[in-house]
Amino acid sequence: MSPAASDPRLAGLPPAALPRMQAAMQAIRQGDADSVLRLAGEVLAMAPEHPEALRLIGIAHNASGRHAQARDALQRSHDRRPGDALVLIDLGNAQQRCGDPQTARASWHKAGELAPGHPMPWYNLGRALQLEGRTGEAIAMLSRAVELAPDFMPARILLGDALVHAGRFEEADAHYREALWRNPACGDAWRGLANMKVRPLSDEDREQLALNHSRADIGEPDRVAMGYALGKASEDHGRHEEAFAALQSANARLQREAPWDAAGFSARVDAIIAATAQLPAPIDPALGGEVVFIVGMPRSGSTLFEQILAAHPQVEGASELPDLGNVLDEESARRGRPFPEWIAEADAGDWQRLGRDYLQRTARWRERRPRFTDKMPENWLLAGVLRAMLPAATVLETRRDPLETAWSCYKQHFYRLPHFSCDFDDIAAFMRDSQRAMAARRERDPAHVPLQSYEALLRDPETAIRELLDTCGLAFDPACLAFHAAPRSVRTASATQVRQPLQADTGRAGGYGALLDPLRAALARVGLS
Repeated sequence: MSPAASDPRLAGLPPAALPRMQAAMQAIRQGDADSVLRLAGEVLAMAPEHPEALRLIGIAHNASGRHAQARDALQRSHDRRPGDALVLIDLGNAQQRCGDPQTARASWHKAGELAPGHPMPWYNLGRALQLEGRTGEAIAMLSRAVELAPDFMPARILLGDALVHAGRFEEADAHYREALWRNPACGDAWRGLANMKVRPLSDEDREQLALNHSRADIGEPDRVAMGYALGKASEDHGRHEEAFAALQSANARLQREAPWDAAGFSARVDAIIAATAQLPAPIDPALGGEVVFIVGMPRSGSTLFEQILAAHPQVEGASELPDLGNVLDEESARRGRPFPEWIAEADAGDWQRLGRDYLQRTARWRERRPRFTDKMPENWLLAGVLRAMLPAATVLETRRDPLETAWSCYKQHFYRLPHFSCDFDDIAAFMRDSQRAMAARRERDPAHVPLQSYEALLRDPETAIRELLDTCGLAFDPACLAFHAAPRSVRTASATQVRQPLQADTGRAGGYGALLDPLRAALARVGLS
């Protein structure tokens, strides 16, 4: 039997095209996008608009970051073969990456109808829903994917993460441990267990983690993830030298993979501060009063402050939203100039248009309650334009003891690379950049940029919470004192901590003694000791 006869996906190909198609399929498995495009292009020259060749071209474009070209090729494939679930799965991936999540979800739903036993439509739906903060729906989709493919680790790990975000820690623990039963060196499973900070790993867990971390046959992503987890587990057991060594190794590996350009980043901060010094008066000074932005350093208590506000009956906690950055990125693309170069050309009407765009994109967070929080920490970099774009928005800056903040960043595995958190000097420089950018914004608009102290909240919770609510123009509500009981999805590394009552002592840096002297020195060099 010929390959075309045995594989219906190759039906319609002339015999001369079959070797090229089979080579293209092998190149897809090897991740060789350039060979896929060349070989599938040759197939199309012999069999114009063949749906499988178009699908392979779409996958290759997607893998290379050419998402619009991927979407176009996959749409042509779908037009020729509308009942093909695989094409719809890949088309949904391209649509999602082109910034069209609703159309992507429709494609995946249709793929699920056509192939209900295939795990990928349900996994993709679950992943997209989780990113949108629809955690309950995500859990349902991911559970279905795991049921269909028990060995598909990405679905099982993401299900564990979603369960953590929903506060269902026992179920999350079971899925992470099931993943480890299937693969004891699954770095993401160890990461998930370690990140449930109110459920420390046992000493037996730590020993197993250390054993697998030292294996020679594991990939770099697993080794890095296990390094951060081992640092956390060792710290919990008072083994500070071992914790420091594991974290130092993990951070060094990430830094080698993608070095952070501290000087270049500081120059970008300078440019943004200068460009936002003079902005036009807003047309509508009341625009944006629905929004409370929570910005500042990661690991500075921002999730805790959001959880307190989200316990208020007037506020929806939306967690970390990409919308502000997306609005400005799209405006940069429209103008053909990067942010902040075009700021001086924008008039009051432009800023109002952009503010309304942001509010439209985030409208679903105001369906149940009139106000919402946007807790993307790095929005401090964009806060300067908010006084023209969303002039009535409140911008809370959270701060915590510099040493504790810096050490907590160093211990946290951030997946977006390059990242400032892998080096003590980079952390200190980034923290200083954050504070000086917010100081410039505060000087220009002091009424809407209050500073929130993590330590002050721990010392006197009720007073600090009353002041926080008053700052945001909210009446006091006793539910905010019991913030840990608020039933919401928390999609950050602090998901477990904010479901617990406040603890008076959350510091961890002191246990390391002189090991952290280089970090103390780095902070001192930028005036943050």
